Amino acid sequence: MRFLTAGESHGPELLAIIEGLPAGLPLTEEDINPWLERRQKGYGRGRRMVIETDRVEFRAGVRAGRTTGAPVALAIRNADHRNWVEVMDPAPGNEPRKRALTAPRPGHADLAGGIKYGHKDLRDVLERASARETAMRVAVGAVALKLLALLGVEGVGYVPGMAGVWARVPFSWDLVPRIEESPLRMTDPEAEAEAIRRIDQAKAEGDTLGGVIEARFRGLVPGLGSHVHWDRKLDGRLAQMALSIPAVKGVEIGPAFENAMRRGSEVHDAIYWSPEGGFYRKTNRAGGLEGGMTTGEELVVRAALKPIATLMRPLPTVDVVSHEAKDAARERSDTTAVPAASVILCALSAIVLAQAYLEKFGGDTLEELQERVERYRVRALAY
Repeated sequence: MRFLTAGESHGPELLAIIEGLPAGLPLTEEDINPWLERRQKGYGRGRRMVIETDRVEFRAGVRAGRTTGAPVALAIRNADHRNWVEVMDPAPGNEPRKRALTAPRPGHADLAGGIKYGHKDLRDVLERASARETAMRVAVGAVALKLLALLGVEGVGYVPGMAGVWARVPFSWDLVPRIEESPLRMTDPEAEAEAIRRIDQAKAEGDTLGGVIEARFRGLVPGLGSHVHWDRKLDGRLAQMALSIPAVKGVEIGPAFENAMRRGSEVHDAIYWSPEGGFYRKTNRAGGLEGGMTTGEELVVRAALKPIATLMRPLPTVDVVSHEAKDAARERSDTTAVPAASVILCALSAIVLAQAYLEKFGGDTLEELQERVERYRVRALAY
């Protein structure tokens, strides 16, 4: 399974083409829209999320509520485009355009992208570098999550800590309803209240806040990924996908950074066996991956999200046209997008996992794929 996305933050729409889905996958727009809604929520989001009501539209590859085996084409309309028609017009002329951006924001793609592509109006960079693009990748991830659900896999994204506040209530699958109701997707109401207070303070001061996000998956078969080539190792592929999320600057599988400071006897997960359940672990410090492959235990992917680069009280910068000192540009933005980023991490991790299932088991139809996965489960249990 592979996919491409296209579209700009203030363009008419976001687009995606997904190739390689099996035929017969039950799929409706309402399998995708709840995930888009989750991405839009979260305390600390800006006005753009008030303007947009993200809904996906099928353009190809789905008929009568099922995938046909052909490429699936998706679209999400940008409601805010109506305010940017002249600025984003693809026709030549009318330059310099209104709302041209020449004062690059520290921490954003503006300056490096301008130098790379020779743009003096940095809007040509920011429109695609914007996290708005992740709306479409979440839509693709929702398709992957539907496929995974039909293979017995469940995923969730949540926030273990943000704004300098760590949740003291450990994650449990029983807490998923609480996470879905939480404005910060946190497990701990007290930590959440303090984080909200800090968000309000940062907003009043024109600042932004980051945090740590986590995606968890249960029900995975062992042996997804591979140890034989670097580019087939599943932890490397998950890390690459996580780091492609705007503002993510670090990734770990399980408590990796904590494990790095401990002895091996305190880190590795002892192996046990029972006639009823086969091989199992009593701990999961490996985060569900060993040697680039899933172990069958719960998969835990954690990422560090830096504070958003667009500040309402901007940092100093240099204009790319005049080379004069200026304050960095200000665009409509969020105080924090950490809760939304946890949804994005879950969706994007699901894409990697769906790809791994399709690579390992193949199948032109969903029924064929399910049969192969079930045979493998039985074989793995009897190993």
